[in-house]
Amino acid sequence: MKALLPTGRPDGLVVLGDTEEPRPAPDEALVKVEAFSVNRGEVFRLHTPQPGRPGKDIAGLVVQAAADGSGPRAGQRVVGHPAGGGWAEYAAVRTDALAVLPDGVSSIRAAALPLAGLTALRLLRTTGCVSGHPLLLTGASGGVGHYFTELAIGAGAEVTAVTATPERGKRLAEFGATVVHDLADARGPFHTVLESVGGATTARALALLRPRGTLIWFGQASREPAELSFFGFFQGPRSGTVRHFHYEHFDEAFGPDLAALVRLVANDRLHPEIGRLAGWQDTAATLNDLRDRRITGNAVLTIGQ
Repeated sequence: MKALLPTGRPDGLVVLGDTEEPRPAPDEALVKVEAFSVNRGEVFRLHTPQPGRPGKDIAGLVVQAAADGSGPRAGQRVVGHPAGGGWAEYAAVRTDALAVLPDGVSSIRAAALPLAGLTALRLLRTTGCVSGHPLLLTGASGGVGHYFTELAIGAGAEVTAVTATPERGKRLAEFGATVVHDLADARGPFHTVLESVGGATTARALALLRPRGTLIWFGQASREPAELSFFGFFQGPRSGTVRHFHYEHFDEAFGPDLAALVRLVANDRLHPEIGRLAGWQDTAATLNDLRDRRITGNAVLTIGQ
């Protein structure tokens, strides 16, 4: 089969080549991939190639159901979040990381959901009850910021989103967020701060936390290490909690949460934003544009469409 293979070259991170079709384990279904999305974090991982093939966000058609009888049937359309290998004509995916798509949700929209959507949904779950609470979200320019803002406002939160991207800011404002383009313009204190930038931003965001509030640290988009000082708390909340978050560190499988995201899309309560739609032969160029922030929204590549 054809698949995108890592090259280790910054000027062309992947190349279309030939590889063996995957052999599903008993609890895996074989999916004919119709569309996949790429994430900025995957771009940086490709600069230092690691074992395996890339690709964690896919949508397509089950062509072989799992041998153990679990999961979707052959012929059903699905969205999936495999551990890797999704940028290919076929992918083997654990059935507990798949969700069936209704007719009203296309493979293109579904492919934009998994990594960003799962992160946003689980961030909201980690935050707890948000109704009436002021929340601060830094680094809101990406897909996680988009989904979290829409979900949190839908749950009754008052969201202040920090984004340097005017296009993204306009969209977040349409959801009902207060949008600022510089953290200095954010008006706290905030019940919860969700921080994903790193560098100097982490300490500045912490200073906007209310007493005994929580800062949830879920990313480092600036690629700069965050530096926190014990005495920095006295410039802000005086007492609070700093919690590290990773979307995979949950007991629940991905499948039920993917199904929840799909239901929200089908019911017009969650709206994937496709900032780049292209054929998969344009993946290398898309990765470069994503790295350099020339794409607002999710980048989705299609196979054979």
